[in-house]
Amino acid sequence: MLELHDAPLAPLTTFRLGGPAARLITATTDAEVVAAVREADAAGTPLLLIGGGSNLVIGDEGFSGTALRIATEGFSLDGTTLELAAGEVWTDAVARTVEAGLAGIECLAGIPGSAGATPIQNVGAYGQEVSSTISEVIAYDRKTGETVTLANAECAFSYRHSRFKADPDRHVVLRVRFELEDANGLSAPVKYAETARTLGVEPGDRVPLADARETVLKLRAGKGMVLDPEDHDTWSAGSFFTNPILTDEAFAAFHARVKERLGDDAAPPAFPAGEGHTKTSAAWLIDKSGFTKGYGTGPARISTKHTLALTNRGEASTEDLLALAREVVAGVRDAFGITLVNEPVTVGVSL
Repeated sequence: MLELHDAPLAPLTTFRLGGPAARLITATTDAEVVAAVREADAAGTPLLLIGGGSNLVIGDEGFSGTALRIATEGFSLDGTTLELAAGEVWTDAVARTVEAGLAGIECLAGIPGSAGATPIQNVGAYGQEVSSTISEVIAYDRKTGETVTLANAECAFSYRHSRFKADPDRHVVLRVRFELEDANGLSAPVKYAETARTLGVEPGDRVPLADARETVLKLRAGKGMVLDPEDHDTWSAGSFFTNPILTDEAFAAFHARVKERLGDDAAPPAFPAGEGHTKTSAAWLIDKSGFTKGYGTGPARISTKHTLALTNRGEASTEDLLALAREVVAGVRDAFGITLVNEPVTVGVSL
């Protein structure tokens, strides 16, 4: 294991923000990951896990404990079963499954970060979520001191959530197994309307796997959601806020606020989210509250390509980013009575 002290963490995050870690360990095998976690737990040392760094907001003061960078490698295909080490680069793994002719995660192309983070957030985009294909998660249980295998049903997946996110100090993901589909080179049924429209097909149709992946990459790039060091719109955590899920009663009250603010003909986005619940669009809320693309005058601003991404224009601090996030949250709450929830994990800071 590589060990550094007073180590910069900002370069390990897609925001490129945050102070140093008192100690940074880079682990390249599952055994090294487990050993580092056990050592920290035994000593009572605060532990920060870092994968691809695409979902982290680290405070300007840094982290006073041990930061563990999980850099494990492993890509294995056995028929339609895929196993990924936690440190595998997610978007590269997606590309390899498409090359292998397997469907199920092709619309998750271009998402930054590591494979081990995908079950934590139940990563999803363009009509697919990893919970639909994950069969098992292999993790180190910090409570029992054992490595465990959790079946899909034990992971408590929901919208951008899981048991791992609900109890972040319990499990350390080591490997993730997926059950994919051999559809003779075709994608899973296209669910997302924008993807189907761009592909020129109807929702539910299948298309060549490579076409699905390339289309999603183009759509994401157009919104600044594919990493590019030269493009400050990608110096972000992607979508900073989750889409609100409201009860029927809360949605009715929200709809009334929309009509009051925008006129009787105005209708907010509405998507079924289980019995008695409706999901609406955080991007729409932000935009209609007056926070348009490119909003801001400081070093942290809303992306010029997508209202849901908060970005570092190159000289921002974490506090600059949080000030912008708080302004957006307060503005949306004042306009529509909905409190947005941040999707990235905050370290040493909060909204």
